Amino acid sequence: MRPHGSLSVMELICYTHDGWEPRIRPASSRREWMDQTPESFAYRCLPLSIANSHGWEMLSPCGFSAEWNGGPAPGDVEIAVDPGARQSDHPEALFGSGILTFHIAGILRTPPGWNILVGGSPNAMKDGIAPLVGVIETDWSPFTFTMNWRFTRPGHRIQFEENEPFAFFFPVQRGVIEQFEPRVVPLGEAPQLEEQFAEWSRSRDAFQKRMEADPPASPSEKWQKFYYRGLDASGCPHVPDHQAKLRSPAFQGAVKVLQQAGSTGLQGEELLPTIPQVAPPDLAQGKREWLQRSLLRLRGLAPRNPAVVQHHTMSADDFLATHYALNLPVVLTGEVENWPALSLWTPSYLKEKVGSSAIEFQSNRSGAERYERNKDHHRNAMPFDDFIDLVEGAADGNDAYITAYNSATNRAAFAPLGSDIGTIEHLLDPQSPDAKGMIWIGAAGTFTPLHHDLTNKLLVQITGTKHVLLVPPGETAKLRNDTHVFSQFEDLENADLDQFPELADIAIHRVELAPGQALFIPLGWWHQVVAADFSVSLTFTNFRWPNDFYADYPAG
Repeated sequence: MRPHGSLSVMELICYTHDGWEPRIRPASSRREWMDQTPESFAYRCLPLSIANSHGWEMLSPCGFSAEWNGGPAPGDVEIAVDPGARQSDHPEALFGSGILTFHIAGILRTPPGWNILVGGSPNAMKDGIAPLVGVIETDWSPFTFTMNWRFTRPGHRIQFEENEPFAFFFPVQRGVIEQFEPRVVPLGEAPQLEEQFAEWSRSRDAFQKRMEADPPASPSEKWQKFYYRGLDASGCPHVPDHQAKLRSPAFQGAVKVLQQAGSTGLQGEELLPTIPQVAPPDLAQGKREWLQRSLLRLRGLAPRNPAVVQHHTMSADDFLATHYALNLPVVLTGEVENWPALSLWTPSYLKEKVGSSAIEFQSNRSGAERYERNKDHHRNAMPFDDFIDLVEGAADGNDAYITAYNSATNRAAFAPLGSDIGTIEHLLDPQSPDAKGMIWIGAAGTFTPLHHDLTNKLLVQITGTKHVLLVPPGETAKLRNDTHVFSQFEDLENADLDQFPELADIAIHRVELAPGQALFIPLGWWHQVVAADFSVSLTFTNFRWPNDFYADYPAG
């Protein structure tokens, strides 16, 4: 534990010796076999995706093949390592019985009372060999450990590519499992749970019958999303910290790996390099440089990239004093929970309400450079019901998108949806012409590149989930703000840190915005947004306090 005021940060440290270069990355939720399932249906199973990303992976520093002849001796495993690999990086057969051993180039250290569970990457199968699983007391052990795999049949040659994961690990608290009192109890002894189960069973049976009688064309309507959204069958949430996505933080100081992962089907991702010392931004001179250096030092005293604060609801006075006036983001989880749109706005409902009214949208974005800067070149029109069919069947979700830029043109077409949108009268002016917000509709994968706005904005998620990346205004000097509100870096997740090392230590805050949640994005905060699935959002700028900061924005 490392104290930060009243908070404690859980530290997970990998200590390295001279010559040790562990290749560690946050585990990915993606699997090649899941990508290849029809309509990628495997990702509808949220427990699979969470398990896939629930930890970190060690990657092989070399490629090799190996084969076991079935014998009990270490020499019964033959290993052929690709040319150029260091001897210290080679896997070995140390124990016999068809066991292949990888050496871990590091000593992991956890807080007191915490172990590390080590095994293979979840839901990643490898033909002919299987990972063994171990639990290690890493809060005291001064020893390195090995990751072992056992061949499942002789005479079958297996292959590991360089940078293919060979170990997956995550912390587990020692002794907790022994504190549980397991029991088998008839469901009737929990009447509320029994009724919730019965309601779900009825809903499930009715859903299956509808699927058989009238199979929907849209993949998003072919499965129920209760668990995915953290809701019971009545639409009621039960826990405030339900997770629809998990992203473990990267190890600072890990070796940067550019190659793709191999035969386990895990998609390769870049690892963070050692964090360089970044020179202060070239601002004016003197006091401004001193102030920038001092603010960076002060920021370093806080947890790196802390989560954005969440509140269920906030009074107007509290919101103004702690967020609007202080220019700090916040997620509000309960302000729109009673809006009818949350339960109604499915693709089929939207088509029924808006019908074939002509709407404007942004088109032909895929493959186009700077499409957000050149919005006027991408304006297009079509009947709304045709647009819904287009985005539901889109292979590339970023090609067609109704955005706030199209709001003025679309106001009349979307008027029938107005009764489904509630108010937040203590924060937003209900008499404003924009009281119903500006609508965004698109498929999974729709992406808004990095930019900042000239007003404060409330982003309300109605349908689907959006992943929002936020960067505070104080980092503007590093973001190469070359034109208007845009950065040369359109996607910070894929920025080249070798070419632009100044990005390595910028403050990044990530928000998974679920249906029914609202994110306050303050003036000047950089952000980029991607939709995880079919998504409908609303943005509001009609706050009860001054929000006309665009009026004296300098040209350029």
